[in-house]
Amino acid sequence: MQPATALREQPSQEFATKHPPGLYLLFLTEMWERFSYYGMRGLLTLYLTKAAIAGGLGIPEAAGTLIYGYFTGFVYFTPIIGGWLADKYLGQRRAILIGGVTMAIGQFLLFMQPALSTEGAFFGLPWPTAAGLLLIILGNGFFKPNISTIVGKLYKQGDPLRDAAFTIFYMGINVGAFLAPLVCGYLAENLFAVRHLDPATQQMVVDHYGFRYGFLAAGTGMILGQILFNVFGNKYLGSVGMQPEGKGDSPEAKAAKAPLTKEETDRMAVIFVITLFVVFFWAGFEQAGSSLTLYTDKYINREVAGFLIPTSWFQSVNAGFIVLLGAPVAALWVSLGRKGKDLNIPVKMGLGMVLLGVGFLFMVGAALQRGGDVADQTIKASILWLLATYFFHTVGELCLSPVGLSMVSRLSPPALTAMLMGVWFLAPFVAQIAGGYIAAYVETLGALKVFGLIAAFVIVAGLLLIAISRKLFAMMHGRG
Repeated sequence: MQPATALREQPSQEFATKHPPGLYLLFLTEMWERFSYYGMRGLLTLYLTKAAIAGGLGIPEAAGTLIYGYFTGFVYFTPIIGGWLADKYLGQRRAILIGGVTMAIGQFLLFMQPALSTEGAFFGLPWPTAAGLLLIILGNGFFKPNISTIVGKLYKQGDPLRDAAFTIFYMGINVGAFLAPLVCGYLAENLFAVRHLDPATQQMVVDHYGFRYGFLAAGTGMILGQILFNVFGNKYLGSVGMQPEGKGDSPEAKAAKAPLTKEETDRMAVIFVITLFVVFFWAGFEQAGSSLTLYTDKYINREVAGFLIPTSWFQSVNAGFIVLLGAPVAALWVSLGRKGKDLNIPVKMGLGMVLLGVGFLFMVGAALQRGGDVADQTIKASILWLLATYFFHTVGELCLSPVGLSMVSRLSPPALTAMLMGVWFLAPFVAQIAGGYIAAYVETLGALKVFGLIAAFVIVAGLLLIAISRKLFAMMHGRG
């Protein structure tokens, strides 16, 4: 019998020629979970900051963006705990069930908000809102790292389909993210909104938003995803993810329990280093839900052919580009990999950061078109600036995020995969909180300066990551 460490390090060279059907079940499960999350997230800043008489909570914008930043930040902190619990005690499949049900309850608490007492505010939030957001944070911790881990478990080490599989899986995330703001935003800002025609502008003005119905749709999406996953899981996933790694006396379990090798500790170090860099990416990228949403609501000309596009719908633009571009990018990675010309992981991620910075230069253009930080909301910038920003952000995201998920699955020791997937999500955790403070400063420093600083900082960080890519690639020991 081979030593456990040898077993761990010896990848099979017999690869499948097509993706297993379990990938598409995970695609659908993640699609509905992201529909739930992004449907809620697309409304959250508006819900927090719109006046109480209009169906919101009436929180000042600076405070609202901070609450948004802390909420979305802790959504990405809890995965390290959920990943550890799954690795040690639960297994990935059970953790996904716990997380999905918990998040659904959180969404339904947000839906029930107007019917419940709002006394006893918690950090400025009525208790049903605070409890709902807390449950979504906790549930995501169980769900997020473990479904990504199962994707990686479907493929052998060295399989050239792995990066493409994560890009396909990432398209599932973004199909949900694309549909969610359209559906939930339509329910909140159109179907269940109370509106009147402004005689001066001849445009419909919202008097009261139906936010709770958007949250109801988000919770329903979460339930649909859980039904699919649990009904078809045994058929298409078999025993994958059912037991914690290292449980039992199989050769794989013994390998998981073996002491870490020098190669494995080097690979783990790479995960931590790259995680530090991508903090800067996500701090900029996640302005989409805060400062970019507020800027769009006030200063972007949203009228197209006489139709005023709901602000929340712009949360779908990035996801729509992902759906359009995801398959070509996945095919590109497969093609380059089979020819032996693939870019290594740090270079792909550095390129993604540079592209994000380029995207923010278009928001600088939008601010300049308006004459700088002019307070007059009747002076609008062209919608094309915003669309160009989202396009470059999307291409940058495709170079970084799905590749990062694949990186963690290939570099992690088996017994630590889900926990290290949680470590990967620490980058968005730090970035979301930092992004909340950045968004809060837009009001005082001005959008022109903030967007310009983000662009410069992210581009420099991306170039630095590319500069040290050779060293990081060497530390991957053949898995980069």
